[in-house]
Amino acid sequence: VQLQAFGGGLVQVGGSRRLSCSPAGSARGFNVMGWYRQVPGKSRELVAAITRGGTPSYGSSVKARFTISIDVAKYTMYLQMNSLKVEDTAVYYCNAERTFGGGGKEDYWGQGTLVTVSS
Repeated sequence: VQLQAFGGGLVQVGGSRRLSCSPAGSARGFNVMGWYRQVPGKSRELVAAITRGGTPSYGSSVKARFTISIDVAKYTMYLQMNSLKVEDTAVYYCNAERTFGGGGKEDYWGQGTLVTVSS
């Protein structure tokens, strides 16, 4: 398993949750890591991404509520989710993208962790 995601669960509206993801093997050579989420019947959407150097970017629906961070020394990426809304309910997937010399690229995906926000 190249990526393992942890931290999903049930949380109330307005609450917080932290997800973590640790790459292994080839995935540790990532250039960018990110979190995506998916609900049944919809396509997977980017929640947040972060470069190996620590530059973050966010989807518009989570900006100012979620914070992505990375500890390269520990090979762990985090997603701190605050002010959660019912519409944040989804399976969250972590992703690592590795770029090779010559332009090749490889994507690695975690198994997904379910976050359920209840009212």
